[in-house]
Amino acid sequence: MAIQGPISIGFDQVFPHGCYLVGEVQQVKDFDASTNGRTVYAKDKTTGLPVWQVSVVDADPEAKASQKSVTVKILTELQPVPPPPLPGLPFTPVEFDGMTVTPYVGQDSGRLAYSLRARAMRAPRTAATSTKHTTTSASASAKDATTSKEIAA
Repeated sequence: MAIQGPISIGFDQVFPHGCYLVGEVQQVKDFDASTNGRTVYAKDKTTGLPVWQVSVVDADPEAKASQKSVTVKILTELQPVPPPPLPGLPFTPVEFDGMTVTPYVGQDSGRLAYSLRARAMRAPRTAATSTKHTTTSASASAKDATTSKEIAA
């Protein structure tokens, strides 16, 4: 079979409505290698990079309640730093780069499940800063001002 290991996937395919941080970034423990009093942290088998994890809430309004909270593992040498919270929002919006998905069958449920991994975490791109829409900061500011006026009206 041609597909072996994690499958590359875009953030927009996993979270088309976006996602929000609901937990702290934590380093993943390697429970098999850890002993009483000695904690060993997990490393990715392919890259050798430390594995970190963060819980996010999927913003998809049609997602089942049991599928709303998802853990994303991040492979990076240094602890990922979440983007700053946005004023007026109870949760911090976030996006992930270099995402992969690995399907597996859950041992407890016998159902198909997915492991999500990423190489980086960052603040969401706005339409003005997206790579699809290149604009100058002056025109972006003008668009933001227009949008603010339309919302206030």
